[in-house]
Amino acid sequence: QAQLVESGGGLVQPGGSLRLFCSASGFTFSTYAMAWYRQAPGQERELVASIGSLGDTTEYGDSVKGRCAISRDDDKNTVYLQINKLKFEDTAVYYCKAYHWSGKNFWGQGTQVTVSS
Repeated sequence: QAQLVESGGGLVQPGGSLRLFCSASGFTFSTYAMAWYRQAPGQERELVASIGSLGDTTEYGDSVKGRCAISRDDDKNTVYLQINKLKFEDTAVYYCKAYHWSGKNFWGQGTQVTVSS
């Protein structure tokens, strides 16, 4: 059974940094593109960053460009999201998504990131 488990969220002060982890199991991780999305209360879920199955293509949402880096380790079946210079508006639940060219996709349960002084 495919599963994605996010971790690394928490409370951080503005200007701080955070590294999120998404651990995958139950599917062939290396054949899936991976992405991080986030959803703040009352708002739609938005793309934060994505990385291709080969790890050679990345895409970032406008709100995090220049502050964010996505990476993957296929040996560990894990995708990472590094966010720097955190802002109040980065507060959200961050979700991991795996998606395949065939149309299959999976979501994790999310990890809460709260930016507060």
